[in-house]
Amino acid sequence: MNGKIIEEIVLPSPSKTLKLSMITYYSRNLKVKGYLVEPLLPGNYSGILYLRGGIRHVGMVRVSRITQYASEGYVVFAPVYRGNLGGEGEEDFGGEDREDALSAYDILLNRENVCSSNIHVIGFSRGGMMGAMVAKERTPTSMVTWGGVSDLTLTYKERPDLRKMLRRVIGGSPDEKEEIYLDRSPIQMVSSIHCPVLIVHGERDTSVSVKHAYLLESELKRQNKEVESWIYGELGHTLTVRKQLMLTRKVTAWLKEKE
Repeated sequence: MNGKIIEEIVLPSPSKTLKLSMITYYSRNLKVKGYLVEPLLPGNYSGILYLRGGIRHVGMVRVSRITQYASEGYVVFAPVYRGNLGGEGEEDFGGEDREDALSAYDILLNRENVCSSNIHVIGFSRGGMMGAMVAKERTPTSMVTWGGVSDLTLTYKERPDLRKMLRRVIGGSPDEKEEIYLDRSPIQMVSSIHCPVLIVHGERDTSVSVKHAYLLESELKRQNKEVESWIYGELGHTLTVRKQLMLTRKVTAWLKEKE
């Protein structure tokens, strides 16, 4: 049942050229939700799996955000992860909920209007961690980590405000549960990532420090992986609408170069 669509509900679309739907699908034995945006015109489009950041209501998928990608000629699927918007289960920050991302990738892979050989993964913030998990287990055309977590132990050290949540979902601190923190850190997955990687990060990011970008870039290069980094000195974790749109177009141009 994994990756099987249970229900598609068409929602009001922000664009006359795009169709917006809420998808209910199986992730293992759970019914979970995700947003799907696709061009109305019939065709064979490249796909984007967009992996949100945060947990629960923090960092929820923004339709306007994924619409920007779809407007560039992509079918975009963005899971909201288990336990959200009426979905079953509970998020555990890269534990069992990684199945929600893997199953979402499989939905794109089998979508009639998606070219199965051109599916990209884009992860924002915590989604960078989820994206690496997908790249490790599947064969995406490329992977983009935008303001992404690359070392969960570093996140624990840098974000005192997240420590309680991390101890709850993981069962302890990095000192107590070192193997689990390593298992969820992209820098430990590099040997299994075989697609081109784009790292986008702002030096003023106080939610996920730019150290994450440098650590991942260094490890990818050490293992002779294809990587490109765009580090912006003036940018933080979130951007203005204008800057977001500009960078989105730049990212999608990079995606098309990799197809």
